[in-house]
Amino acid sequence: MAEENILRKIGSISRALDSIANIEFKDLELNRGQYLYLTRVFEHPGIISDRLATLLNIDRTTTARGVRKLERAGLIFKEDDEANKKIKHLFVTDAGKKLAEEIEKENVYSNTLVTKGLTKDEQ
Repeated sequence: MAEENILRKIGSISRALDSIANIEFKDLELNRGQYLYLTRVFEHPGIISDRLATLLNIDRTTTARGVRKLERAGLIFKEDDEANKKIKHLFVTDAGKKLAEEIEKENVYSNTLVTKGLTKDEQ
């Protein structure tokens, strides 16, 4: 029962942070969760969509839609695999890199706030 309560609390915290992030990043014209796609592509240059979907625990169709929106916004681009033209590798553009760096700064700030007052063990 205690484990269930902890998981519920972690889930609540996660949803709250996601809601805050969606509000924070709305000014950057990133819709729900798109900042996650952008930052993961930034962290993993050349990642393919299937791996991105797995990394984020999001279905492939939703991931493909998010990637298309970021591509249309000029934040990421696709590059053909040299051996298999069906495989597309994802990379951030210069504008995407700048935005991803801003998002990372916000993430560090949020993590600092959330863990303020906790010991290393509690964190």
